[in-house]
Amino acid sequence: MDTTRAAAPAAPAGGLVLGLRFLGAALLAVTASIHLDLYLTGFNTIPTIGNLFLFQVIAAFLLAVIVAATGNRLAAAAGAGFMIATLGGYLLTVWVGLFGFKEVRTTAGTVAAIIEIAGFAVLAALATMPAASGLERAGLPGSLEQMLGRLPSGLRGAAGGIAAISIVALIVAGVSIGTAGSSTSSTVADSGSVLKTTTIKGVTVLTNSKGFTLYLFAPDSPTKSVCNGSCASYWPPVKAPVTAPGIKGTITTITRADGSKQAAYNGHPLYTYIGDSKPGQASGNNVTLNGGLWKEIVVSG
Repeated sequence: MDTTRAAAPAAPAGGLVLGLRFLGAALLAVTASIHLDLYLTGFNTIPTIGNLFLFQVIAAFLLAVIVAATGNRLAAAAGAGFMIATLGGYLLTVWVGLFGFKEVRTTAGTVAAIIEIAGFAVLAALATMPAASGLERAGLPGSLEQMLGRLPSGLRGAAGGIAAISIVALIVAGVSIGTAGSSTSSTVADSGSVLKTTTIKGVTVLTNSKGFTLYLFAPDSPTKSVCNGSCASYWPPVKAPVTAPGIKGTITTITRADGSKQAAYNGHPLYTYIGDSKPGQASGNNVTLNGGLWKEIVVSG
């Protein structure tokens, strides 16, 4: 009597490759969708950054279609590199800013970063897999440990490298996002500061005591700010009280949703913009972001 234990049926390797193929394509499409939503809701008005967002959307969707349709290993490798490059660009804007724009911690940014790390891992794994036909002939065992044991040593090394890069990327992203927007922007006017004016492109605009341009948010009312949460991280409210000696106009104070006091000028609650890295800039002027139009505060003579 044959006492040999019957081997468990092997899962076809083609299923693993197919899964990686469509999961990678889906993750590319998701990150493209997130960037498309951000682009359409305001990032398209930011110089250079808007164009980069549009490029990211187009490139990610194209790669998603190619990977899903062909499963090509070079396309998968390109997708993996694209994912890690997109993450790197995001983290760069968080750390030091990019083209005059500095990012803050947002839910969309956090979700996109996680998806990009996962997408890199999946697409890199697909790019390093042998041809599906060869694996299908060998078959895959049922457990991950058995599967890795059956893989060639070079492939196991590649899997370890992909895992290491993904873990490092996750740690760096977590630390970067965790600290982003946690400290008060240097552009915020301190309580008790004196407002000033400066001339930018021939227009006299209101500034805080450090010379940073002040802005109004079109959806606001004279007594209420609707810029809260992540919006207030991009556009730090000017703390009250402030004075504006020699400047025509009326300075008032409003109470924000969190109970803090914010200065207003001629019925417009005042904000600085995180994208202005030094005095004399007005990169937030005529920008539609965080649900509305932003304008520099023009002071009449």
